[in-house]
Amino acid sequence: MSMKKFMLIRHGKTRGNLERRYIGDLEEQLCEEGIHDLYSLASSGDLPHIDALISSPAVRCRQTAEILFPNIFYRICPIYEIDFGVFKGKNANDLLGNKEYEAWLETNCTGDIPGGDSVHEFKNRCCDTFQSILEASQEGTTALVIHGGNIMAILERYALPKRNFYDYHVPNCGFFLCRYEYGNLKIERNGS
Repeated sequence: MSMKKFMLIRHGKTRGNLERRYIGDLEEQLCEEGIHDLYSLASSGDLPHIDALISSPAVRCRQTAEILFPNIFYRICPIYEIDFGVFKGKNANDLLGNKEYEAWLETNCTGDIPGGDSVHEFKNRCCDTFQSILEASQEGTTALVIHGGNIMAILERYALPKRNFYDYHVPNCGFFLCRYEYGNLKIERNGS
C-alpha cells in the first residue's frame, strides 16, 4: 500500500546559530561548519530516498536543499521562520536586563514577541502552510527543508502521541521522517 511520508529537515548551521542568536526571519547564509556538516550527512548514506523536495525561501534552507539533494529540483514554499522582533539578531547575553525579554521568558517563550510575531499566530501560519502541502502532495516521500520553529509547530499539531512544542526541538541538519496516517504524523525516525 502506498502512503505519504514527510521528511522535515532543519537547515544547516549559520554564524547566528553558532552564536546562539535569535535569527528567526533574518536572512543568513550557511557558515563553513554548517556546509561541512551537510556534506557529511549527504555522503553518509543516512538520508532516505525522496520523491519531492520543498524549501523555505530562506537562503540557508535553499543552500541546505542543494547540498543534500543536488540532483533534485525543489519547489519554494512560503513557510517562514518566526519574527523575533526586538530580540532579532541578539543572544541571551545581549538581552540581559531587558525587561521585555525577561517578561517573554516568563511566558515560557510562548507569549507575543515585542515588535515581532505572536507565537500562537506563527504556529498557525506554519500549520496552515503544511496543511496545503499535505493536500497537494502525492504518494511517496516529500522532504521539506525548513526551520526549527516550523518543525516544532508542525509536529506539535500533527504528531502522535501529542507533545509540547519544545519537545520537538531538532538540531541543525537534524530531521524527522514521518508517515502520514488518518490526519496525523507518526514519527518513524529522528535523524538528530
